[in-house]
Amino acid sequence: MKEFYPDDTYITPAQRRSSPWDFVLLRTRIYFYFRVVCSILKNNRKYTKKGLYTPERWAEQSNDILKITEKCGGKFEISGIDNIRKVKDVPVVFIGNHMALLETMILPSIIEPIRRTTYVIKKSLLDFPAFGKIMEATDPIVVGRENPREDLINVLTDGKKNLEKNISVILFPQSTRQPDFDRSKFNTLGIKLALRGKAKIVPIAIKTDFLENGKLIKDFGKLRRKKTVYIKFGEPLELKGNGKEEHVKILEFISENLMEWGAKVH
Repeated sequence: MKEFYPDDTYITPAQRRSSPWDFVLLRTRIYFYFRVVCSILKNNRKYTKKGLYTPERWAEQSNDILKITEKCGGKFEISGIDNIRKVKDVPVVFIGNHMALLETMILPSIIEPIRRTTYVIKKSLLDFPAFGKIMEATDPIVVGRENPREDLINVLTDGKKNLEKNISVILFPQSTRQPDFDRSKFNTLGIKLALRGKAKIVPIAIKTDFLENGKLIKDFGKLRRKKTVYIKFGEPLELKGNGKEEHVKILEFISENLMEWGAKVH
């Protein structure tokens, strides 16, 4: 007879007999978050406090979290990495949909070994214990989410400075993480930044509902091991005119891939 845990994970009798304690640990989100938090605390103590949190260290920590995810049952399908290599020597803005917390932790392990990068992040993230220090060390572009005009100026000004130093920018135009993709809420901020910085754009389609958003605490959701983690990088886009045509192409790229992977698109 089959038995299921609340997160729909199938457990065979052989698995239960082999190593009960270890198996239960690996099949709980407690284990996942415990390992991730330990990684953050270790890096905060060893590197950020000493000013040694380099881009290379950021990529290594991100790769550690990817391995933790795999150990907890996560399966990854990552494609289009050659499209990052095509823009490794020119300014670029990565524009993707924002589904869960997982992509922000995983993307540096993919992009950073090929080219320098940073995020556009909410100011409130810098107030998180330990995690805030790590994010601060990546020299992010910070927005407050209270004054849209001020946020726009910050992104365009600080983003342009990064692009001029050939540091790419990862930007999620949605206002918040959403399990479904609503095209109407996908703004053109990334297009505006690319135009200001004379940069190319690489679209990213992301399906990371392996790690759900929590109902009570958004950053503490369930693990859904039946759901594969999909990340796909599209062909680089060179902006023409005001970028409206490229904005439509980004929406189509993300929508088509999400629908192929079984996600809802509105």
